[in-house]
Amino acid sequence: MNRTQLFQTAESWFESQGWQPFPFQKETWTAFLQGKHGLLNAPTGSGKTYALWMPILLDYIKKNPAISKQSGAQRSLIKPGLKAVWITPLRALSVEIKQAAERLVEGLGIPFEVAIRSGDTSAAERAKQAKKMPDLLITTPESLQLLLASKDYPNTFKNCTAIVVDEWHELLGTKRGVQMELGLSRLKSVAPNLRIWGISATIGNLEQARQVLLGPDSEAYENSVLVKAVLHKKTKVISIIPTKMESYPWRGHMGFHLIDDVARIVKESRTTLIFTNVRSACELWYQRLLDKYPEFAGEIAMHHGSIDRDVRIWVENAIRDEKLKAVVCTSSLDLGVDFAPVETIIQIGGPKGVARFMQRAGRSNHKPGKESLIYFLATHAIELVEASALKKAVENNVVEDRIPYLNSWDVLIQYLNTLAVSDGFLPDEIFNEVKSTFCYQAMEREQFQWCLNFIVHGSQSLQAYDEYKKVEIEADGRYKINKRSTATQHRMSIGTIVSDAVMQVKFFSGGFIGSIEEWFVSKLKPGDVFQFAGRQLELYRIKNMQVLVKSATRKPTRFASWMGGRLALSAQMSELLRQELYSANHGKKSPELQAMEPVFKRQRNESIVPEADQFLIETFKTREGYHAIFYPFEGRFVHEALASLLAYRISLLEPITFSLAYNDYGFELLSDKEIDMQSVIDNDLFTARFVHQDLQTSLNATEMARRKFRDISVIAGMVFSGYPGKIVKAKHLQSSTQLLFEVFRDYEPDNLLLQQAYRETFEHQLEEGRLIQSLERIESQTIVWKQCERPTPFSFPIITDRLRERLSSETLAERIAKMTASYMKGIE
Repeated sequence: MNRTQLFQTAESWFESQGWQPFPFQKETWTAFLQGKHGLLNAPTGSGKTYALWMPILLDYIKKNPAISKQSGAQRSLIKPGLKAVWITPLRALSVEIKQAAERLVEGLGIPFEVAIRSGDTSAAERAKQAKKMPDLLITTPESLQLLLASKDYPNTFKNCTAIVVDEWHELLGTKRGVQMELGLSRLKSVAPNLRIWGISATIGNLEQARQVLLGPDSEAYENSVLVKAVLHKKTKVISIIPTKMESYPWRGHMGFHLIDDVARIVKESRTTLIFTNVRSACELWYQRLLDKYPEFAGEIAMHHGSIDRDVRIWVENAIRDEKLKAVVCTSSLDLGVDFAPVETIIQIGGPKGVARFMQRAGRSNHKPGKESLIYFLATHAIELVEASALKKAVENNVVEDRIPYLNSWDVLIQYLNTLAVSDGFLPDEIFNEVKSTFCYQAMEREQFQWCLNFIVHGSQSLQAYDEYKKVEIEADGRYKINKRSTATQHRMSIGTIVSDAVMQVKFFSGGFIGSIEEWFVSKLKPGDVFQFAGRQLELYRIKNMQVLVKSATRKPTRFASWMGGRLALSAQMSELLRQELYSANHGKKSPELQAMEPVFKRQRNESIVPEADQFLIETFKTREGYHAIFYPFEGRFVHEALASLLAYRISLLEPITFSLAYNDYGFELLSDKEIDMQSVIDNDLFTARFVHQDLQTSLNATEMARRKFRDISVIAGMVFSGYPGKIVKAKHLQSSTQLLFEVFRDYEPDNLLLQQAYRETFEHQLEEGRLIQSLERIESQTIVWKQCERPTPFSFPIITDRLRERLSSETLAERIAKMTASYMKGIE
């Protein structure tokens, strides 16, 4: 069949569905059928899944004309073996993608078998796939690595003609993305006819995203295209603005003061997704809605990554079937799942990034050509500035870059062990493949040799310990793992997502509820009642890494919470926020800025609303001590580093002790004696010079690198986190990795994994590059120091953030109420 006939087949199927293919879909089909690789850039809900499933099947029909609907194709005519692989970063999306593929397979009359392979796949199904692979396989980055750890994997992939990496923007800039780069470098060699395609929502650095996917100087990149969908999907953003701005709208810091507005929107919409940024907020909002509006019982549900998988699937199906009025969720529903009935999205709190906000907005009216509707609920006043900035970003299609990783030695070591577990590998062959990837393009032969020595001998310092000698060099020069226990441990450790040990929550009488982290459980004792997955649970006992509970009638004393929950403003979002804030002093104001005018008025009475060329510092005294507040508006992680850096530099001028607090807008130095602020300004303490050295001293960079090294150690396989039901406790894992860290620091300072721990601490955790840029910006601004009588509207959220770290939520609410009353009394 020629291309015209193939396109007619595709268009006929689209017509049978009541659809019409978009130009970007046809462009993708053409490029694929021409044998090109590529990256497809298309928004959520635009039909990108069929843009690539279709040409994969058309290509097979082209090469096998006997297989078509007209000829009454029989399964016997299909040559066995894997023909295409679809990679998805979320297991939850697998069922959706499988249904789309099966719908197309059936419509075109090609009797292909479609299957899923992920962490949820049963042992029986995996055994079946080991004997006979399906024609089309949907899997995850980790499961793909497990396939590469299987014996005779080249034979499994040799006839594969396509691999599609879905949601590539979610993998780019993560170690899972590096894992994909390495996997693709191997598949290019074992599958000569392979075409590699990525699917990405809009990101700032699309061209670089294509380079990372295909390899910057590879033949695949030279023979590739970037297909952009020009669809102009409309997104309507509405801020939920309080009717009264006279009192501080940030009390409580969770946005519950606007719960009635949320309930009204839910009642007026067919189906609503209510997005929170973290799982603990998801739990709290779900419970508050039920408490205040008991009529929602049975009509609203909760969805986040720690809830039992069966419950999550039930919730997803219930949304599709419109059996639920609303779902309170987290990023677990950010991606790809097609919820066509969802009419409205509510975002609670700043999403901290434009791309995340647009992704969530796209969940609304998830169909081509439909307008998305998203409400933004600011949990405190300054987040209204964030809302105003987001609206402009959506209008102008401004989105963040995703910065790719470079030289992730821990991921490379895990990958080399993966190849050694299967059929073994020859170093020269693998070196050239690895060096062709974006992540390792600058890798020297000596560095690769270090990694080889590490998997064979366990590095220079560990040569006396047999447990680190995993790989043997065979007579033909092949590197191979022959010890069965080592191979088993490695297969169970494949992956780059390292988190605290999680424990299954299970009713004492039977039935799983979900999973929570060990650190939270460690704070509970038998008889304690806590809220989790929308239930009131009483801890019965802990046994075999399972948290056994029973239903409770008493009110919970704690809500389940998770480590690492807080997000920080992206660089682009910080810039947008500053621009919007500076515009508050003049020009035409957005509805959000107009609503904030009472807050701005109070801020101006006490201090100033800074202009673009001003850097604001506020000082005041309370019963807690002397406060100094600084406002770079650069994001939480940068402020954490800036606070420590400035505290250290001030301590060089005079002996002084500080308590530090920070949020996305600024940071606070609190001390029991007054800072000589004029001396701080005169001594140029905001200079960008000597930042690296001062950061190392001020932040105790060694301690931070030690914590980072724990994750690197787990990924590189130096420590084993345990078997199912026998997980190594987090504190034991930490002590093991700390010992290794100290050995390398003292006896092997050139150890690549040790150096990586320091590099990642500064580049990824502290965002040193962004920190330097912010200091250079401050140096170019005029410093305005305001000596205030009391906390200002801008300083209030930072102070309450510090209180949150020390007080329970109820005590916090009471404390904020007292502070607010005191403030109001002071200005009357």
